[in-house]
Amino acid sequence: MDDSPVAKIQTDPIGAPVLGRLLVALGRLGPIELQEKKTSIHVVRGRAFLGIHPRKNALLINIVTRQPITSDRVVRHDQVSANRVHNHVLVRSEAEVDDELTAWIAQAYELTG
Repeated sequence: MDDSPVAKIQTDPIGAPVLGRLLVALGRLGPIELQEKKTSIHVVRGRAFLGIHPRKNALLINIVTRQPITSDRVVRHDQVSANRVHNHVLVRSEAEVDDELTAWIAQAYELTG
């Protein structure tokens, strides 16, 4: 059995369509690289700006910004350095990959440029 994060997401009835919609949104930003790690996928533009972590019937999205994102959708913040915050957003449906989430992702993308 393949325990890779991509395999877990592709076999999840919620994770697969959410990832598909995320990839479409990421494709609009510009050049990116997907790096598969042991338990997650890092989205990279010079450095990682987004982490995608499979969960049962959801994806946990880790968005790297300079300041914490203030929203009820953010389930946790981790201040990893003076200018970097990991904002964790649990995405349980394709509809949650909306303008608000994609704007946060675009903000994270711009920090790497």
